[in-house]
Amino acid sequence: MPLPRLVLAQDVGHGPVDGARWPRCDALELELPSLVALLEPEWGTTVRVTVDVSQWPHAPRTVMAPGRVITVESTDAVHDTGLITLDCETVGRWVLLVVPPKEPAGTAARLLAGAGQ
Repeated sequence: MPLPRLVLAQDVGHGPVDGARWPRCDALELELPSLVALLEPEWGTTVRVTVDVSQWPHAPRTVMAPGRVITVESTDAVHDTGLITLDCETVGRWVLLVVPPKEPAGTAARLLAGAGQ
């Protein structure tokens, strides 16, 4: 069975991170639409995303999602290293740990499991 690419914490919104995402590649324009599609039934419409510039150095300023455009902001703040933040209309802000795409499966599995607790 393949490893999940998204794990949400049991108590979303009550910890430093709300889960983790293990993208298949570092092209945000390819990864973000699928992430948003997975989250939106629970979280509501994503309107803005903030990404760590060290993990997404070539992030576009906008990404097309079904029926709309999502604004992408980059940050180099130390406290945002390795994170992606999604601002949603109905539920507020959600923070996910980003496991680097080239991370070995065993390491990715441990990081995903840790973020899901």
